[in-house]
Amino acid sequence: MSATPTTEDRVWTVFAHLSALSLGIGILLPVVGWSDQRRKSNYATFQCLQALGYQSVGFSVWVLSYLVVIVLGAIILLATNAAPQSPGVIVFFLLVFGLFAVYLILPIIAAVACALGKDFRYPIMGDRLARYLAYGPHKASEETVWLHEEHEIRWVAAMGHFSILILLWGMLAPLTMWILQRKQSPFLRFQSMQAFAYQGVVTILVLVGGFISVFGLALFPLMLFSGVSFTFDSPTSILGWIVFMVLQLIAILILLLVPLLHILGQWAGYLVLKGENYRYLLIGKWIEKRLSRHFAVEEKSA
Repeated sequence: MSATPTTEDRVWTVFAHLSALSLGIGILLPVVGWSDQRRKSNYATFQCLQALGYQSVGFSVWVLSYLVVIVLGAIILLATNAAPQSPGVIVFFLLVFGLFAVYLILPIIAAVACALGKDFRYPIMGDRLARYLAYGPHKASEETVWLHEEHEIRWVAAMGHFSILILLWGMLAPLTMWILQRKQSPFLRFQSMQAFAYQGVVTILVLVGGFISVFGLALFPLMLFSGVSFTFDSPTSILGWIVFMVLQLIAILILLLVPLLHILGQWAGYLVLKGENYRYLLIGKWIEKRLSRHFAVEEKSA
């Protein structure tokens, strides 16, 4: 392997970093790039793993920072009764749009640097990941020393869990890992299947909670068109209000549960990154049994 990145290396790394601009759906590209380039190019492998981390861990940090800024800013503005054109409101919107711009600008800078063959590192994460993977430049005359394989697998598997904050599209990360690398690593096969199933359950809960809430709100126009008043002067209107309140309560309980499930997914990613073969309470055991049965059938047929 040459110390200078090849054209193929640069193409993979540019696409891997730029895929962050899709805000979710592009997360499969770093996984595909890593799977294709590992044991071919340390440079491309590291950049793809770095891009994957930016779109999972980095996205999680960015979303949480965004929520903190919006919630605290809104509370401060409401408490001070700030006018729409006051300096406080202007600063608030600058922070909101500034955070959004920072998230999009960094991958563009990374893509340009990689297109020029530079060894780009994201702030904070880049150097830490390089040490974790034992990645460093070497001369063309030296024998190639590949990245730390076990840590590679841990990092990729952990990102499959961390991507849970990317609603719906986050499932593409563990699914792509399972499709491309299920025969190479039992650890990654189990963790990617588990992360995909867990994210699927959480996504279904979000959709169900949203549907119940919307369906409850739809009762009002239905009552209006059927000639029922919104007051409590008839059994039908009282029943409508009761159904509405029950549906909204169920939706609120479901949507309050979802952040806790997101935290559990982040915790799973952290433990996997540390090397633990983490199992979700129910899903993990179910998948483990299915894998055991699958391999038992394969052994008998062989």
